[in-house]
Amino acid sequence: MPGVAAGRAVRVLGYTHFSVHLDPERRLAAVTAVNIDGATAVDAPRGDDWHLDERIPASEQTGPEVYARNDLDRGHLVRRRDPVWGPDATKANYDTFSYTNAAPQVAEFNQSKELWNGLEDHVLSYAETNGLRVSVFTGPVFGDEDPEYRGVRIPLGFWKVAAWNAAGVLRAAGFVLDQSPQLDGIDLETARATAIATDAPPPLGPFRTFQVAVADLAALTGLDFGVMEAADVFERPAEETGIRPLGLPRAMRWRELESAEAIRL
Repeated sequence: MPGVAAGRAVRVLGYTHFSVHLDPERRLAAVTAVNIDGATAVDAPRGDDWHLDERIPASEQTGPEVYARNDLDRGHLVRRRDPVWGPDATKANYDTFSYTNAAPQVAEFNQSKELWNGLEDHVLSYAETNGLRVSVFTGPVFGDEDPEYRGVRIPLGFWKVAAWNAAGVLRAAGFVLDQSPQLDGIDLETARATAIATDAPPPLGPFRTFQVAVADLAALTGLDFGVMEAADVFERPAEETGIRPLGLPRAMRWRELESAEAIRL
């Protein structure tokens, strides 16, 4: 599990085959971690039994009131299918519907969202082909510009790191999803005030998905990814891309993904 940024108090919550480090101030997970074993995966019915975690106060969770009567999705951080393996698959399936494992995301379907949701599929397929197991870490990018809505600040980005052992050598790959508004000159202060006055969700843009250096994720999130930085398989594009995702002051030469074939493992 990546080390949580210094000064951030978290609650560590264990679930079946995954865990959540919950930031009670943000009422969202700071980090989630899941172990995936494709060899014993179970095709469990999806269900939709979203529930609060009774082990912690409801005030520390982003519950159903944030997702009611709007176009926000309860985005799984640990994807539902990933921990659903082995004899405890049914319990793991239920656990993924805890609100501690959700974060508000753009509801509108688009190709980039499909790609983000399918990253584990691509990595897992690679792992199965090579007889590997995979651990996946996911979380929001908490930023100063995250707009507030119904008492919760909505992250404008999310990150993911997949790690696996290849012939005794650790390998890792990092990714970022950007749902920040893709509109020139948007005034987020006005957007916040409008959301509070009208109970409308803040503007969120279409998903963009990037493969990025794990070291960049450490700089972006303040998390310590330890040995996964040195195990990174990513090679930066040779040319400056001009991309400024998540309001970054400079491009980090991330690779924008248009299809699964563009992923480097």
